[in-house]
Amino acid sequence: MSPSAPSPSRARPWPLVAAAVTCLISFAAFWVAQRVAHVNMLDVMVYRAEAETLRAGGDLYAMRATSANLAMTYPPFAAVLFLPLTLVGVPLMRTLSTAGNLLLVVALVRLSLQLVRPALAAPGRRADLWRTTLWVAAAVVWCEPVWTTLRYGQINLLVAVAVLWDVTRREGSRWAGLGIGLATAVKLTPGLFVVLLLAAGLLLWRRDRGMNQWLRTALTATGVFLATTLTMVVALPADSRTFWTRTLFETGRVGHAEETANQSLSGVLARLMHTDAPGLWWLAAAVLLGGAAMALAIRAAVRGDRAVAVVVTAVTALMVSPISWSHHWVWCVPLLILLYDRATRAWLTTGAVALAFASFALWWVPHDPGRPELDQNAGQMLLSAVYPLTAAAVFAGYALAVWRTRRPTAPEETREAVAVRQPQAVAKE
Repeated sequence: MSPSAPSPSRARPWPLVAAAVTCLISFAAFWVAQRVAHVNMLDVMVYRAEAETLRAGGDLYAMRATSANLAMTYPPFAAVLFLPLTLVGVPLMRTLSTAGNLLLVVALVRLSLQLVRPALAAPGRRADLWRTTLWVAAAVVWCEPVWTTLRYGQINLLVAVAVLWDVTRREGSRWAGLGIGLATAVKLTPGLFVVLLLAAGLLLWRRDRGMNQWLRTALTATGVFLATTLTMVVALPADSRTFWTRTLFETGRVGHAEETANQSLSGVLARLMHTDAPGLWWLAAAVLLGGAAMALAIRAAVRGDRAVAVVVTAVTALMVSPISWSHHWVWCVPLLILLYDRATRAWLTTGAVALAFASFALWWVPHDPGRPELDQNAGQMLLSAVYPLTAAAVFAGYALAVWRTRRPTAPEETREAVAVRQPQAVAKE
């Protein structure tokens, strides 16, 4: 660096300021738009009711809350997590929930960038990381999964951030696994990340004969989940017994499978078959797609491609879950960042996927309480399957790329063989 060059910490401050101002304006406009839309923040009201029931010593799984008569569907530990919601009044709780989720949008983008481009987290590039984070956050806050998460006051962003915090820890971090373990104790579906970590860790252990970060994180996450769950069994035995022996298997308790908001394989099949119980068809599809996708994720992990492994696992969990509401798809944020970073035609590929998540297309079809989704036509089925179809297309594209690069072409094989034989021939001479 020449003597006249500015230091990295003082170079070009205005782009960072411009990004921060733009993000604040976008978030303020988003807040106003949500207020104008009269969002009801229904789910955070249910969370509050769960915590109030816990404080009153009531039956968590007999509770019903809000005008929609919603029940608790999470493990008992979630009610403990929601206890702080009862410490303030409802208006302030809603304000804090929105503000907290907006901060989590920034955290989600930052961790996603760190996952895809670890070099951005280097001390000399922190300004670049924050500038990019703020620009991206200003845009992705308007995509449908994020909008709907804030509309209902959901915890999807918190769960995603907890997982990404774990998988972006430095090598040897003793805290990696804590976030996944706690997230699984709250919502169960993050448990698929434990499968990824354990499978990749064991494969690497067999090859290197030593403990590795994947295996350590898997064991920590499993230990945290078991410790949390067993603590709830001791502290809340009746509620724990109810959840793990009955509520866990009552998928209809969450909602109807055919609802447009259900963006999982189960929802697609329910609408396609005009039934609310796709049964074995869903199970077969989930096993086939889930198995193939997890094979891709584990392969990526073993080859050192952490970003692909994590994003594919997250999307797989959304696809195979019996119910994956559209707001669960906040994982579209790291997916879009990964696609832009890796796709050969970045603008075309990322733009198409971004359009799927920003268009609100799934809500263009009839979806009133009369359950019109059971009678959708072909066009409506396509629109109401926009997230699973987009994910399937991304999976197919990645699988095709893997297949094409699995083996070298014949000319390359010939050149490699010649290169290997030439030193032997020289030695003989």
